[in-house]
Amino acid sequence: MALVLPATLVLSRTRGAPRPLVWIAFLWMGVVFLLFAFLALADGGRLVAWIARKLASPETPADPERRVLLARALAVGVGGVVAGLSAVGVRSALADLRVKDVPVRIPNLPAALGGLRLVQISDVHIGPLLQKEWVEGVVERVRALRPDLVAITGDLVDGSVEDLKEHVAPLARLAEAPRGVYFTTGNHEYYSGVDDWLRYLPSLGIRPLANERLEVAPGLDLAGIHDPTGRGRYAPDLPATLEGREIGKPLVLLAHQPRQFREAARHGVSLTLSGHTHGGQIWPFSWLVALVQPYVAGLHRKGDAQLYVSRGTGFWGPPMRVFAPAEITLLRLFPA
Repeated sequence: MALVLPATLVLSRTRGAPRPLVWIAFLWMGVVFLLFAFLALADGGRLVAWIARKLASPETPADPERRVLLARALAVGVGGVVAGLSAVGVRSALADLRVKDVPVRIPNLPAALGGLRLVQISDVHIGPLLQKEWVEGVVERVRALRPDLVAITGDLVDGSVEDLKEHVAPLARLAEAPRGVYFTTGNHEYYSGVDDWLRYLPSLGIRPLANERLEVAPGLDLAGIHDPTGRGRYAPDLPATLEGREIGKPLVLLAHQPRQFREAARHGVSLTLSGHTHGGQIWPFSWLVALVQPYVAGLHRKGDAQLYVSRGTGFWGPPMRVFAPAEITLLRLFPA
């Protein structure tokens, strides 16, 4: 595992690397992770069983043949489980993109905006694996939802403008949303030439919100802050973003990482939209994600402030999703 991860990342960032080889490398990364996780779980189970046996019958000698048989059975079992989960995970990542319909009630939202359709896509990760044909499919799914506005909550790309210009081109069709298409940075934009992307996205009809706030409809503000990965002028600055805001006016905030919700709640932000976690993407990695992000997926509330965390639309790394399906999120806003 220690060798597979860095080797695969280097290969994915190597210009001209054969695409089939990149696919194979990332698939193998996913299989290795699942093998490691399930062998660790199996060894943990064996340890518990050994301790229980020693406590129950401390004088009973171990049977070497039985131990070998058990080890082989566990290896075969783990191999079968990993093979099955890998196949299901690949299908889930590539062919099981779901639309999640999430009604959200917001205090002070004008009655005229009741039913406003906000479509969120997040963690699309257009790059070595997910390219133009797949992006076209996502765009058509979003358009079919008839959004009033579209929010892209970071990690849109894994690569430079020069390398991905052709593959992001279908996103321009989202600009038909009557109240606009908006974007805020995720951590992967900082690995992909954030300056170039912030300059290029407006040519597709996508407006970056770089610590900015605007009124998208009478009685509703939209804001976006940078990802915490950013430094200097790219550091998130929520107080500056909200300066001069009308107290009590509903506000939707785009903030890539769920941990940014704590500050948003303190500032009275009505609804924060985040991504980043992928919902864990490959179980049991979700357990590790929960150690660093207070919210992994779904709708959460802190007082009057609400947070929705998308499981992500694409994937990063292994083309697999195990018990963490990809999503396009349709948020329908209503007055509380």
